[in-house]
Amino acid sequence: MVIPMKVTRLELVPAGKYLFVKLHTDAGIVGLGEAGAWGYIDGVVGVLKKLEGYIVGQNPMRIEHHWQYMYRSMYFRGSVLMSAISAIDIALWDIKGKALGVPVYELLGGKCRDKVRTYPAVFKFTPEEMGEACAEVKRQGFTAARLMITGDAKAKNAPYEDGIYSHRVAQQSERVKACREAVGDDFDLILEVHRSMNPMDAVAFARAVEPYRPLFLEDPIPPDSSAVMAEVASKTALPIATGERFINIQEFEDVLSRGAARYVRPDVCALGGLTPSKKVAAIAESHYVDLVPHNPLGPVSTAACLQLDAAVPNVCIQEFPSFYLTGNESEMLTEPLELDRGYLVIPDRPGIGIELAEDITEKFPPAQRSIHCQIAFDGSVRDI
Repeated sequence: MVIPMKVTRLELVPAGKYLFVKLHTDAGIVGLGEAGAWGYIDGVVGVLKKLEGYIVGQNPMRIEHHWQYMYRSMYFRGSVLMSAISAIDIALWDIKGKALGVPVYELLGGKCRDKVRTYPAVFKFTPEEMGEACAEVKRQGFTAARLMITGDAKAKNAPYEDGIYSHRVAQQSERVKACREAVGDDFDLILEVHRSMNPMDAVAFARAVEPYRPLFLEDPIPPDSSAVMAEVASKTALPIATGERFINIQEFEDVLSRGAARYVRPDVCALGGLTPSKKVAAIAESHYVDLVPHNPLGPVSTAACLQLDAAVPNVCIQEFPSFYLTGNESEMLTEPLELDRGYLVIPDRPGIGIELAEDITEKFPPAQRSIHCQIAFDGSVRDI
């Protein structure tokens, strides 16, 4: 029997780099969500306070109805708005699972898997250091790693040599070669270029590293033109992955119908939550395309991703934030996520399967991420 209830309060819980949300109900059930527009958390807070006027007093069980209302109620749409909707949507799913006493994956169709393969990031930037780091990741039990091909995105200035095409392509491909030689064939390499290549560079680089069999090349160019992304994809055998910036399901359909990607990367905390992410999985399945959910955030994002991973058949691998592993972020939770030899175990607890530590804000004082771009040697702005 479903407990009749209403949302009574929306609570903001900033902690570290993240913004979590708690939706309180008059039945005592509290749902957790997380916003995705990192770097613009102040803007998300403003939208959440506005949406609170709608969601308070509502029956939290009508998730699709509330999603449609919030999405359609705005003349304007964008990443900040969709991140706010994402946080509320995830919290509503958490409430519904807890009210029914089941994990969210049961509400999405039931389990397709018990655990999901994951990968961390390697934050090293020379071929030798990257190879050593990949070997260490492999020793830890992981079977894949994300490589920062275009260097340190936090660096304020790009080196002089990056302005030389031949040097740039040779150096970037050497990084992939070194990593493959360090780990052998039973390990996957995920190539992250942070949208910083132009189409010519992307094709030249992709062709150069094809012999090293990377799993995919992520966002080789800015994802603003699906037509140009499709052109890049058509000129290499290396699979392209994209979608982490997308804020509606139509963007995914456009990319897939053009053949611009073989993997898609919905972000549950940026796209609008679990509600549209499940739809993206179905769209991708119809194109024989797998999901690699984007996840650069906190443990609520990871938990929501795991519910999606459990419930859809076409998940390839799950991004696992290195911050969780190296920043003691398991202490953000009352019970940490379970990692089993490079696989994250799907929690079987009701809702999204986690609870935030009571003292999370004290343990992890809010520190919003800064925003920046790289400056090239000639003084121009570069994508990172």
